[in-house]
Parts: sequence; C-alpha cells; structure tokens
Amino acid sequence: MPSVQIRLQIMMFLQFFVWGAWFATLGQCLGENGMEGFIGTAFGTAPLAAIIAPLFLGLIADRFFPSEKVMGVLFLIGGGLMCMAPHYLVAGNSNMLYWLFLGHLLCYMPTLGLSNTIAFTNIEDQNDFPKIRVWGTIGWIVAGLVVGFSGWSPTPNILWLAGIASLVMGVFSFALPTTPPPAKGKPADFRTVLMLDAFQLMASTPFLVFIICSTLICIPLAYYYSFTSNLLGQLGYQATASTMTLGQMSEIIFMLLIPFFFRRLGVKWMILVGMGAWVVRYMLFAFGAPGQVEWMVLLAILLHGVCYDFFFVTGFMYTDQKAPAEVRGQAQGLLVFFTQGVGMYFGYMVAGILFASTMTSYTALDLDMKIAEARPLVAQATEAEAAEPKANLEQAIVAGEAALAAADANAEDAGDQIKAAGKQLAVALAEMPGVTAPSFVEQFGLMFTAKVPEGTDQARYSTTMDQWKQFWLIPAGMAGAILVLFALTFFDRKASEAAIEENT
Repeated sequence: MPSVQIRLQIMMFLQFFVWGAWFATLGQCLGENGMEGFIGTAFGTAPLAAIIAPLFLGLIADRFFPSEKVMGVLFLIGGGLMCMAPHYLVAGNSNMLYWLFLGHLLCYMPTLGLSNTIAFTNIEDQNDFPKIRVWGTIGWIVAGLVVGFSGWSPTPNILWLAGIASLVMGVFSFALPTTPPPAKGKPADFRTVLMLDAFQLMASTPFLVFIICSTLICIPLAYYYSFTSNLLGQLGYQATASTMTLGQMSEIIFMLLIPFFFRRLGVKWMILVGMGAWVVRYMLFAFGAPGQVEWMVLLAILLHGVCYDFFFVTGFMYTDQKAPAEVRGQAQGLLVFFTQGVGMYFGYMVAGILFASTMTSYTALDLDMKIAEARPLVAQATEAEAAEPKANLEQAIVAGEAALAAADANAEDAGDQIKAAGKQLAVALAEMPGVTAPSFVEQFGLMFTAKVPEGTDQARYSTTMDQWKQFWLIPAGMAGAILVLFALTFFDRKASEAAIEENT
C-alpha cells in the first residue's frame, strides 16, 4: 500500500481530473452539437450543487459515515450518471442532460469538502497540505491535455472520460486512510449548517461591502468558464482544452507569489488587482477576437493566475482574518455560498441569455468551418474502401451548404437545418478513414496556434468575430463597474495592516 501522502496526492489528482475532463470545454461541446442555447443552463447546475453541498456535509456526511466511504459512494453514483450523459447529448435531449449534470454535480461538490477533511485528518503537519492540494491543479491540467491532444474538446468523449475517471476515483476512495466522521455523536446543529453565526459578520460594513462586491463580480466571471472554449474553437484553436490549461499553469505560479504581493499590497489592493485582471482579460478577448490576435487571446488565458489567486485566495484569507475562530468554517462556507453559488448561478444564466441574443451567427460559422475542414478530405479520399464514407461526406457537405444558404436568406427553419446538417457532417467526418492524428510535438504546438480552415466564408467569419467582441465587452464593463464600486466603498485599514504584518 502506498504511503498516506502519496494516496492523498492521487486522491486530489483524480478528483480534479474528473472535473477538468468535461467542465472546461462543455460549452464548446454543447455548441458544436447543436445545443448552444443550453450552455448557460448546463453550467448553472454547478452553483446550484455548490449551494446544496454544505447541507449534505453538515447534516449527513460529517456525522454518520467515514469520509472516504462517503466519497467513494458519491463518485461511483456520479460516474454512473455521467456515463449516461453522452447518449442524451447525441440525442439532443437537454432535459435529461440537465438532470444528469445536476445529479453528477450534487455527488461531486460535497467531495471537495470531504477530500479536505480526509487530507487534514491524515497529515501530521498542516503545512504539508499545499503539497497535496497542488496535485488537484495538476490533475485538472493533465485532464485538459488529454482532452486537447486527443481532439475530444467538442465531442461527447469528454463526458465518457469524466464518467470513467469518476468510477476509478470511486473505487480508489475505499483505499484511502480511514477517516471517521468529524462530527460523529454530535447533535445536528442547524445554526451551523445554515451559517447563521457567519451572517452576523455582515454587521461590519467592510465585510458587507466585500461580500456584496464579491457576489457581483462573480456574475461577469461566469462568462469565462462557460464560453471561452467556444471562442477558442471559432478562432481556430484545435486543442481548446489543452490551451485553457495554460490558465491553471499560471495559477500555480501566482499561488506561490501571493505572500510576496500580500506583504506589499494588503487586502484591498490585492482584490482590486484581481478584479482589474478580469477587466483586462475580457478586453483582450473582445479586441483580440476580430483580428485573430493570438498573443492577446493567450495572455487573457494566462491571466487566470492573477484573476483567480488575487481575488479568490485573498478573499478566503480576508474572511479567515475577519471571522472569530469559532465561526471561521461557517464564514468560509458563507463566502463560497455567495460567490461560487449565488453569484456564479446568476452569472451563468445572464451569460447564456446574452450569448443567445448576441451570437446569432455562431452556429452558422461552426457549420461553415466544419464544411471547410471536410472539403480537403473528400479530395484526398481515393481508396476504394473510402467510397461509401466519401459519398456520405459529400452528401453532408451539400446539406450543410443548403443550410447555410437558408441562414443567409433568413429562412424560418434555418436554425433547425443548421443543427441537422451539423450532426450529419460530424457523423460523416467520424467515418472517414485515413485521417492521421497529429504527433505529440504537433499537438503541443496546437495549444498555442490558431488556424481557421481555408475556405471559411470570410464575411460570415468577420460578422461572428464582431459579435464575439460585443459579447465580451459586456462582462468587461460589468467587472469594471464593480471594481470602481469596491474601490470607492471598501475601507478596512486594520485588515490590510494585519495582513502585511502577518506576512513580514
């Protein structure tokens, strides 16, 4: 049996591999499978699960069963649900997908707290926790690289990968160190579960301002998580999941730099820098998309370390500092409830509505790019065994061109034609023989380069990129307004001075 620390590291790796396998490019996957209108709703299942998870932890998981066994059962159930999802994705059944995603995430979200409980219970020195937790970020990165290098970013395979990895994690959980329920034998404390004591912290004006602004800023933040993969796909990045892992790589670096900046900036300026980074990120997306400026797009992704660490990590540290020792757990739960729960939920909903109203040529461009990608394959298919797949692909291209013509003519059923043609084309492309996968070196290069297929309609492409610009300017403006609000209303000199003293 491997040592305790190695098992805990594997636990973190697998846990975040499961999440990273499907969540990063879910938007692109739904969009390219004719379900772009479902993206915001699908992502909205995550904050709903995050809101409910503390109730499960407080009332059941922490009181009656060993943590590792609860986690194992949850991953097995969640994995089974996720393995059902590809069928309904291909069928275009958004109702079933919603309940499967929600069910999976209701199983997954409590494990974030359970894994921390297991880790802290079974390590002697609490300072060893970062060495264990970093493997979660590595797991997310590896999942993204696997998905991107395999060409699975826009395909149902991401759901299969997440489901199978979840089942593996479920089995592995039973090999983790025994961790008794931390609240065994204690009566259910609804005051603690509902975080009522932590709510009293908002009697402090600085903390109230912090909570309000943190909740509001998470509304524009949700745009990044739900629609970045869609943007990258239409810019011509072929390994979108791999490209997005650059953000997690920068997150590791900036996590190490937080103490350095904290000593010099204090709480307010750290959070302002984090908020400002989100404004810059969205502006880079907005102005990088129309001109296909690769460095702007890649820089926007690399800013993730500043965006996440300076805002979220500093927020956790400030909350820990403001809360009395006896309610710190509640206070952290309260912050997660408002940011990852309430703020993100409304963010995903607003982003989904804006995407539907702004990106009116998104599906047409997607189909156009697929057709441009398919034409060379028809020309290259000369072998006798490729005759039938070639004929199917030619028919799919003709159907796609007819659907695009209907869209250009503003036909009422153009949307349905585009979705049907897109599915037909995807099936035909999958059947074509002789398509060689890029080498590892070529796959690595795809992380950093974008190439729009030759033959893509330039007028349609230009129109869609202008729509992307308008789409990203909205969250940039929202984040900028909240940044100004926070700068003008948040004053907590004691907290900033204490933060600087603690880190000197």
